[in-house]
Amino acid sequence: MMMRLVVPSLLAIAVLSGVSPLAKAQTSSGTGDSVSSASSTQKSSKPAHVQPGTTAGYTKPDFGQRFHNYLFDSFGPYAFIGAGIAAGVNQARNSPPEWGQGAEGFGYRYASNFGINLVATTARYGLAEILREDTIYYRCECSGFFPRFGHAVISTVTARRGDDGHRTISFSNIAAPYAGTETAALGWYPGRYNAMDGFRMGNYLLGTYAGLNLLKEFIYGGPHTLIKNVPMMRH
Repeated sequence: MMMRLVVPSLLAIAVLSGVSPLAKAQTSSGTGDSVSSASSTQKSSKPAHVQPGTTAGYTKPDFGQRFHNYLFDSFGPYAFIGAGIAAGVNQARNSPPEWGQGAEGFGYRYASNFGINLVATTARYGLAEILREDTIYYRCECSGFFPRFGHAVISTVTARRGDDGHRTISFSNIAAPYAGTETAALGWYPGRYNAMDGFRMGNYLLGTYAGLNLLKEFIYGGPHTLIKNVPMMRH
C-alpha cells in the first residue's frame, strides 16, 4: 500500500530537514519580520509592516530570506503542530475510514497532513519565485477591527509585487492549497478519492489559510515571533 511508503518517507524528510532551518528562520513568513530586518539602515521609528497597496516602508526580501521562510513554513514547529491538529480532527471524524484508528491510523493522517502542507508550501514559494511575488504576510498598519479583518482575508489571495510592494492578485497563494490537496487525493488517499475530492479539500484549506492570517493579524507580531523568546532559536 502506497501509504506504507509515504508515511516513513515524509517523517524522515521532516526529521532530517527540521533542525537547522529552525535556527536560521526565526523571522518567518507569517510576520514579515524578515523583511523589516533586511535593511539595517531603516530608522527604528519606521513601520516594519505596512498595508499592502502602499509603498512606504517596504523592503523586498532577498532570496536567502525567502528560502529561510520556505524552510520554516515547511519544517518549522508550526508545520508539525498543524499536522498534528489536523490529524486529530481527521482521526475524530474517522476520515478517511480506510486508514482505521489507533496509532497506525493517526500516523497515516499525520503524515498525510504534513505532506499536504509540504506540497502546498513548495508550490506557493515556487510559483512566487517564477511570478516574482512576495507571498509573506504583512500585518496591517491600519486601525480598527474591520479594516484589519478585511486586510487579513484579502491577503489570503493577494501578494506583493515589484520593488514598491504594490498589492496584486496572487496565483501563487490561490493555487497552493489546491496543489497540496490534489496531490494527496490523487497520490496517497484511498483509490475512491478523485480530483473533485481534492478540489473540495482545497477549498477548506484555503479557508484555513484565511483563518491563519487572522491569527497573524490579531496576535501581536504573528505566531512565528513566539520562538524569539527561546534561547536556542536565536542567532
